[in-house]
Amino acid sequence: MPKEITFASVTSEIGTLRRLLVHSPDSGIGKVVPSKAQDWLFEDIVHLDTIRRKEYDFYTKILLYFLDPVKIKGRLKDIDAEAADRNFYKPGHPDFFRSDKVIELQWLLEEILENREIRLTLVASVCAVEGCSYQVQQDLLNYHPSDLAKIFISGTDSDTTMLFAPIPNFIFTRDIGITINNHILLNKPAKKARTREALLMRYIFFNHPLFADLRDNIIELPDTHQHFLLPREGDDKKVTLEGGDVMVVSKDHVLIGVSERTSLEAAHQAVHALFEKNVVKKISIVKIPKKRDYMHIDTVFTQVKRNVWVMLGAFSKKSIKKEDADIVQRILEGKKDDNKIRIIQFRKKDIENPVYFDNLEDLLTDISRNDLNSEEKVKFIYSGNNEFPFDAREQWTDSCNVLALKEGVVLGYDRNDKTADAFRAAGFSVIPAGELLEQLENGSATTEGLKNCLILMPSAELSRARGGFHCMSMPILRDPID
Repeated sequence: MPKEITFASVTSEIGTLRRLLVHSPDSGIGKVVPSKAQDWLFEDIVHLDTIRRKEYDFYTKILLYFLDPVKIKGRLKDIDAEAADRNFYKPGHPDFFRSDKVIELQWLLEEILENREIRLTLVASVCAVEGCSYQVQQDLLNYHPSDLAKIFISGTDSDTTMLFAPIPNFIFTRDIGITINNHILLNKPAKKARTREALLMRYIFFNHPLFADLRDNIIELPDTHQHFLLPREGDDKKVTLEGGDVMVVSKDHVLIGVSERTSLEAAHQAVHALFEKNVVKKISIVKIPKKRDYMHIDTVFTQVKRNVWVMLGAFSKKSIKKEDADIVQRILEGKKDDNKIRIIQFRKKDIENPVYFDNLEDLLTDISRNDLNSEEKVKFIYSGNNEFPFDAREQWTDSCNVLALKEGVVLGYDRNDKTADAFRAAGFSVIPAGELLEQLENGSATTEGLKNCLILMPSAELSRARGGFHCMSMPILRDPID
């Protein structure tokens, strides 16, 4: 029987966050070139210094105030004064914050590389994936573990020498795996640009002492038999799964998206694996259009409170009814379901008789009422306040991709003005991250006292990487909700 885990347990999207995995923007992001940006899954080249100093550092400070305040409380001025050196944010520096609540992947990687056997096998594995020469492989073995960790992530051993491509999407830690109760479901990335991420994470999860008690609870999905023979049009039969398509909405219920990045075959295998290991009792498959606009289900909706969700209005009941009303248009456009969400819910006790939902709002309402026992009216906050063209514009910049620090307190981007208006209309306060940090530091506000709040984070450059704070977090531990 698997061990009972206390280090890792996630039973909801909104329970108070206690521990998560993150990765600070590294120098590899600053080496993305226009000709390769889309191959490396970036929509544009971004300014690294702005992301580091004026955007992501706010995220780090907010996380520490909520999860590990001893690392930052009373130190804010000193940290900002030293920001030119960035030592507080550098995983390889002695002055790095090194929290066991806000856990930086780079220093976990550095620590496992101190083991010579792991260093040998991981260097060989990375070099095989990246097609390195034998000489490069030998040279890599001579680096100190902290330098080698940087190279594995950034692809470079200096400001000018690149050994292989960077992995700029490593900041989106949600996609490397997902904690479901006290199990971890590892990803299988759909795009080649993320292959090295998955490799590094497997080594971290299976070798770092932090996860020693979890090793029997790690789930890897196998490839289909003779998967390498599948034609290009057989993508649905390939096993690709990313964490942005998995949501733990209650201890018994998981949502799995079938999307541009997660295949139908992966969803099929995940259903069987999670049921066979008795991880959950209910799994809802949410099929969304395979478009770059959406990418994962967490770009279409996320949870704010047990009775409040933020979502894209294009998939609301009203939009679906409007589309269905014009039969001529539907026939002319051919495949009538291509631009709609389809939802199938499997129950472990009666897997042969699934439940179908007509639309996203009905599924989310059912979760709030029946999984989370909410007696309050279920509310939906719509991207861009459901106003054209702001709904689509702000969904593109991750208005629906918010991270709950605790129930009702979420992080979002400051550029999504209309969505912020929709939060206000729903009874939420809206506060810029810098202003909140000042209040937390001077004692005029506390994390415990914060209720029903959208925290706006600076986002001019960060949002161009196409991922919000839900994407930039892999929760390891949340408090159970009552």
